[in-house]
Amino acid sequence: MGKILTIKNISWLVFSALIICSCGDRQKKIEKKEELPNIVYVLADDLGIGDIHAFNPDGKINTPNIDKLAQEGMRFTDAHTSSAVCSPTRYGILTGRYNWRSPLKSGVLTGVSKALIPESRTTVASLLKKSGYHTAFIGKWHLGWNWALKQGDSVGGTGWNPTDYVNIDFSKPITHGPNDLGFNYSYGFSGSLDMAPYVYVENSMPTMVPDSVTGSTDKYGWWREGPTASDFVHEQVTPHLFLKAMKYIKEKSQESAPFFLYLALPSPHTPILPTPEWQGKSDLNPYGDFVMEIDGYMGQLQKTLVEAGIERNTIVIFTSDNGCSPQADYKVLGEKGHRPSSIYRGHKADIFEGGHREPFIVRWPGKIRPGSTSDKTICTTDLMATCADIVNTKLADDEGEDSYSMLPLFTDPNSMDYKRQTTVHHSINGSFALRKGRWKMIFCPGSGGWSDPKPDSEEVVGLPEYQLYDLSKDPSEGSNLYRDKPDIAEEMEVMMASLIQKGRSTPGPIQKNDPPLGDKEWEQIAIFSELVN
Repeated sequence: MGKILTIKNISWLVFSALIICSCGDRQKKIEKKEELPNIVYVLADDLGIGDIHAFNPDGKINTPNIDKLAQEGMRFTDAHTSSAVCSPTRYGILTGRYNWRSPLKSGVLTGVSKALIPESRTTVASLLKKSGYHTAFIGKWHLGWNWALKQGDSVGGTGWNPTDYVNIDFSKPITHGPNDLGFNYSYGFSGSLDMAPYVYVENSMPTMVPDSVTGSTDKYGWWREGPTASDFVHEQVTPHLFLKAMKYIKEKSQESAPFFLYLALPSPHTPILPTPEWQGKSDLNPYGDFVMEIDGYMGQLQKTLVEAGIERNTIVIFTSDNGCSPQADYKVLGEKGHRPSSIYRGHKADIFEGGHREPFIVRWPGKIRPGSTSDKTICTTDLMATCADIVNTKLADDEGEDSYSMLPLFTDPNSMDYKRQTTVHHSINGSFALRKGRWKMIFCPGSGGWSDPKPDSEEVVGLPEYQLYDLSKDPSEGSNLYRDKPDIAEEMEVMMASLIQKGRSTPGPIQKNDPPLGDKEWEQIAIFSELVN
């Protein structure tokens, strides 16, 4: 005889069904989190490839925690930033597009610069957010945002003078910031740690109104004079940001959605301010101590992932935005046997390898073989396509125009499925270099930056107009083959001009570079026209 369905029976069935559905939904969320890894992208500031022991065994700075990250993951020995200075590289990381395609054709932004990335442009954060990620930015932004103003639409200057900040209303929210570009959560400051205003902004709102003016003229720990909030203590900024990041990781580890954390450090860029516990640890100088402090906190960050139980499903990427700055005092470091650029020529701002070749480490337990190495040429613009590949999303024609997925390299360091054939480098004065295989063509006679021979100096008089190096035999760029290899030089010239004109280096429809075109771009286009006609 069948059971009679009573109100009690029906209620129990409904309750049971809800339990089953709830468990099913929870299981789906767990499975989703297992399928989509968390991504932690740590960007150091002005760190040289020779400063990490895993990339320079002859280096004198002890970096055990970053070395451990390399031992547990993959080292990329031929990794490059798209620029030799801060703002442009950060633009390329978040957009997957070469920085010189933006309106910023040379130099960097300041603490009062307006937003460089339009809200209409896809970023890594907005891409991942659409795929269910919680996205966070913590640290140094340096891509401009729009401060609220007391009157008019101008901050009153360029950001280099104390009077440039009088028109900013720090009691009101900023606009066109990280939260408008795909980040669910944001906490950081506008420029470099030596660029005022010294104010933290959390989710578009300044955390405090500046109540003092600070500045420093210390040899290593200098910063420009400017308005400073009482919760902004220069010496504590690096530890503070790491602690913020670790708190974020702990919180998000309790949730089902995967997360993307972009931790943009302000160090070891000036002001070089190691905290007391790290001072003197390197036996080199404050710069060496500062690098060791970063390494110490990287150890804590990795420990946080382990304790949160999410280490195995988290990709950790560690790199830098450009080469080491001469502010680190190369002379003192060299006298003690340390070379921040290792065997490479030049440093921050330069078109030479020391300006843009960087340490690059990726750890992904279970996916990347521990202790593996890839010699493929990669670029920091590749994050966009890599993330798109991870979430199985196809980029639109106007997204990630210079980004190639590194995902195939994670399982096979020599994979032919990684499609990058050329890489464009850029210096502080807007000079170009093109890399293809073993060849590197530099489209200026000198450094394009701060090292000798400097642009427009007497040192460049009489030098060949361009430089061509075979990096397989001459990684330190000491023998210019430009006049000896005219066929290769011409091929590289045409290729560079073509990459500019197409508005992209990836396959796809032609895109437009943002106006105005820079002088260096027009120069290359003119050369292209001359060569093909």
